[in-house]
Amino acid sequence: MKAAVIHGPHKVTYDSVDDPKLKDDRDIILKVTATAICGSDLHIYSGGIPQPRPMVLGHEFMGIVEETGKAVKNLKAGDRVVVPFPIACGHCFFCNHELPGHCENSNPEHYGPEGGLLTEKGGALFGYTDLYGGYDGGQAQYVRVPYGDYGPRLVPENLTDEEVLFLTDIFPTGYTGVDWGEVKGGETVAIFGAGPVGIMAAKSAWLRGAARVIVVDTLPYRLQKAQAAAGCDAILWEDGAKDVIAQIRALTNGRGADVTIDAVGFEPSRSFAEKAKAVINLEKGSPKVLEACMSAVRRGGIVSVLGVYPTTYDNFPIGQFFDKGLIIKGGQAPAQKHIDKLLGYVSEGKVKLNDIITHRLPLSQIAHGYEIFQKKEEDCVKVVLDPWA
Repeated sequence: MKAAVIHGPHKVTYDSVDDPKLKDDRDIILKVTATAICGSDLHIYSGGIPQPRPMVLGHEFMGIVEETGKAVKNLKAGDRVVVPFPIACGHCFFCNHELPGHCENSNPEHYGPEGGLLTEKGGALFGYTDLYGGYDGGQAQYVRVPYGDYGPRLVPENLTDEEVLFLTDIFPTGYTGVDWGEVKGGETVAIFGAGPVGIMAAKSAWLRGAARVIVVDTLPYRLQKAQAAAGCDAILWEDGAKDVIAQIRALTNGRGADVTIDAVGFEPSRSFAEKAKAVINLEKGSPKVLEACMSAVRRGGIVSVLGVYPTTYDNFPIGQFFDKGLIIKGGQAPAQKHIDKLLGYVSEGKVKLNDIITHRLPLSQIAHGYEIFQKKEEDCVKVVLDPWA
């Protein structure tokens, strides 16, 4: 079969690889009909999260069931399904507490309670390095899906692939940020990052009854896409965090937003001095967006962290955290927890997901897709790939 394979930083190629095979009675083999490049794939592509051996990438995919293991009774060949990105067993302590990203069984070689940089990680993810299970991903023509009787969800026949594809990750992830923010209605939600996850967080904030939704980004074209797709206010980050924070406070009677969401993580644009500091302190990237979120949120507010942070950072503003009485929540989104509700919103026409797509490419153009997505060229916001084109 053909697949997108990472061979090192900035080197993703369209390769011929072995077809996947069933390895466990709970496995399914899926013929992938649509897949996408996610912002967190760029962490591997850039080298920010290391992957020493070649690996098939991709955790946003859906398709047609080709084969099922003997223990899979809820699916059959020919069923069309969408697959949540965490690989989870469905019955361990954490799965039973609706925390599939912390599954105790899916990542046996690298799992542990510590949550370290290179050891004792959480549960497995599709196509997301050996640290997270070493499972090949779905930027391919076929993929093996472990625990196929737990994660995949049947897709209604009247919905197209593009209408449901983002239930794999970015819609549940954006919704999780709003859910962690305990949005019940009437709040101001400020989202840092107008990429796919940030836009989905904005859509989710409206679903939860927010009174005002503000999206912040450094690129005008991404803010324009956020405004068009989510109907939010937009703030351009061009003169530094202080100006952005001042604008958010000016819109909220000087208090700050009720909820802020970090949808950027450790790879924001940085100055030379910031990069030098990170090298000296052995840091990956920068927490500058998280720090901005902590300043922009009101006292007693909630900061949701959806962006990835793989390492420790010095000068973390714990004094500000304490003085403002903040709640900070973050981590891998529990996609399985929310996917059925979110599929219902899509089916009922309460939310549209495919309006963020800017590029549709055959899988054979995977290198180009990664390049324009990382470099933010061609006004790229979201790339969807056809494995069979």
